[in-house]
Amino acid sequence: MVESTRREVLKGAAAAGAGALALPGCAAQPFPGTLGGADWQRGHRVRDGRFPAPQGRAEEAAVVIAGGGAAGLAAAWRLKDAGFEDFVLLELEDAVGGNARSGRNAVSAYPLGAHYLPVPNREARALRHMLHGFGMIVGEEDGAPVYDPYQLCADLEERLLWRGNWQEGLYPASGLSTEDIAQRDRFFREMAGYRDAVGADGKPAFAIPRAGSSTDPRFTALDGLSFARWLEARSFTSPVLRAYLRYCCRDDYGTEPEHISAWAGVHYFAGRRGWAARGDGDRELTWPEGNGRLGALMGKAVAPHVRSGHSVFAVAREGEAGALVSAFDHAAGVTRQWRGRTVIMAMPHFVAARIAPAETVKGALRYAPWVVANVTVNRQPRGRGSALAWDNVSTGSESLGYVVATHQSASAGEGPTVLTWYMALSREDPVAARKLMMTRPLAEWQRIVADDLLTMNPDLAGAIERIDVWRWGHAMVSPAPGFLSDPARLAAIAAKPPVLFAHSDLSGLSLFEEAHYRGVVAAEAALAHLGHPFESLA
Repeated sequence: MVESTRREVLKGAAAAGAGALALPGCAAQPFPGTLGGADWQRGHRVRDGRFPAPQGRAEEAAVVIAGGGAAGLAAAWRLKDAGFEDFVLLELEDAVGGNARSGRNAVSAYPLGAHYLPVPNREARALRHMLHGFGMIVGEEDGAPVYDPYQLCADLEERLLWRGNWQEGLYPASGLSTEDIAQRDRFFREMAGYRDAVGADGKPAFAIPRAGSSTDPRFTALDGLSFARWLEARSFTSPVLRAYLRYCCRDDYGTEPEHISAWAGVHYFAGRRGWAARGDGDRELTWPEGNGRLGALMGKAVAPHVRSGHSVFAVAREGEAGALVSAFDHAAGVTRQWRGRTVIMAMPHFVAARIAPAETVKGALRYAPWVVANVTVNRQPRGRGSALAWDNVSTGSESLGYVVATHQSASAGEGPTVLTWYMALSREDPVAARKLMMTRPLAEWQRIVADDLLTMNPDLAGAIERIDVWRWGHAMVSPAPGFLSDPARLAAIAAKPPVLFAHSDLSGLSLFEEAHYRGVVAAEAALAHLGHPFESLA
């Protein structure tokens, strides 16, 4: 008997239950929609530091977590999981989640940022423990975890618009020269070698979390040059290969191959060794709202401890006894203080450096700006060639394509849906790109998004009902050459209580797995400092 596909299982269950883009001006008029993003006004107020004097006495908490993105939530989740309750989490925004937040309309939930989690590596123990607790890992076979199939991305996962036709997968499969094919095969052979390599210290050359990677100079020396220079030195010149690698760099790092480390470029291909039974190691976990599902589950677990709408603007160490945290309560319009025996700074380093300058050192970490648009359509895109996939990318676009919010549902491929469109503003310097992003009006963004979608899918003409645009000024850290030895990063990793740091930029890789790991490591350091018993998951 042929095994049913996941889509067929879903349909059966439903039955049983009951930059400068092409074609400017194609969108004749603006659409209904909103222009949102991370609250830059609150962020700039923290930068400028103009807040009223505190009122009343400082509250006491054994642990104060400053920041409610993935790392801060992971730290809070780990404390709670260890049976520790004396903590508070302060978040600048009115909702926790960071760039794993999500939205919802009458058609579907949808991501505002990160939209999937690859099946974790064997070394990601804490993350697997959490996924098991959330019911996403449902057992094990032959010692490997079994994932709930309803959480795994359904077929078709990816398709590419190449020379006017959609094909399965994201690497062009036709019209390649003999040299294109030879370079493609050689590149992936080299990446497989790096994926299997082990350093002199016995660690895998590349791992996720990054802290599990080998420090063998054979591999870390790659951090000394850009990925583009490394490709040139290895004679990887095929335009098809280079275009694909550019997509990969922009997709995971928000920047061009010329501006990321060769170590990071290789890590993209060599770091993932997803560990799962039933051949699911190379699959992705995804939901209509993307990683908003994970953020919401962590947030729900620690909800009594969360104080949203609180901008932490100062952290001052009080000897070895702890630190005083000052935060502005936006709802009440007053400054409040917390005295913590341990403070976890779960925020990007450039923010932490303003809030606690005495606890940080100067570095050169860069952050990439992104734009995300959620496009509600009254019918689903089609196109010549392969059927609609979860992730849809065009070789002719400066965007990174779109994912389909309803791909996981029993009615996938039918009726209205939301298409989540991504654009990394990587052509410009990040400062200039942020200025452009913040000054461009909604109508102009909507025209850019609509023109791009209609170029990919002309069949969507007349189907777009609204376009909601979300801007991330500092969406992700970009691992430039030298990031492994960046002094700011190394100092933050080496910090000891009472002030600790937790953010994916400590890894130099803006991945959910890295943010989760850094939050867990900081929480366990706090537990050890406070003498609370726990069994380490990190």
